[in-house]
Amino acid sequence: MAFTLPDLPYDYDALERSIDARTMEIHHTKHHGTYVNNLNNAIAGTEMEDMSLEELLANASKMPAAVRNNGGGHWNHTFFWEIMGPNGGGEPTGELREAINSTFGGFEDFKQQLIQAGLTRFGSGWAWLVMDDSGKLVVTSTPNQDNPLMDVAEVKGTPILGVDVWEHAYYLRYQNRRPDYLQAWWDVVNWDKVAENYANAKG
Repeated sequence: MAFTLPDLPYDYDALERSIDARTMEIHHTKHHGTYVNNLNNAIAGTEMEDMSLEELLANASKMPAAVRNNGGGHWNHTFFWEIMGPNGGGEPTGELREAINSTFGGFEDFKQQLIQAGLTRFGSGWAWLVMDDSGKLVVTSTPNQDNPLMDVAEVKGTPILGVDVWEHAYYLRYQNRRPDYLQAWWDVVNWDKVAENYANAKG
């Protein structure tokens, strides 16, 4: 079954205080759209057509590069759109906040650790908050369109929060200033969705 490009859960200009509308439109329609098209082309006529996106990612080491790269791009962006929103910002509450505080020593310490993961990811990639197999929260990063669901990931786990640090995610407004983008991005994080991800990961 062919994969499809999901609609954004908000307008392109909804995150304007952190990410401009033109970047959101290009990022969604062109970049994410291309990942979906390329993924469908890569699996067409093969047994991979019968696999879910999560199955493709879990077996990334056995997949053609086009499936690993475009499958990761499709999953990562679908996840990314959902953990942002026009009413975002602030700080997490409840169990998620407690888990972050106990793991990282406080929200600000966690925030700086995730920013650092994004800044030190050479070239293109993602920074993540994941729950690993032991149930512990961990900050990590992945290159290109890899993610922690893949069997090739250095740190494997269930993504709770993730930020895109490819230049196409921020270049129109921030040019090469990745630190400025990573600081501004927190103002659009949808903590309700992130908390939902955390609750689902806990099971």
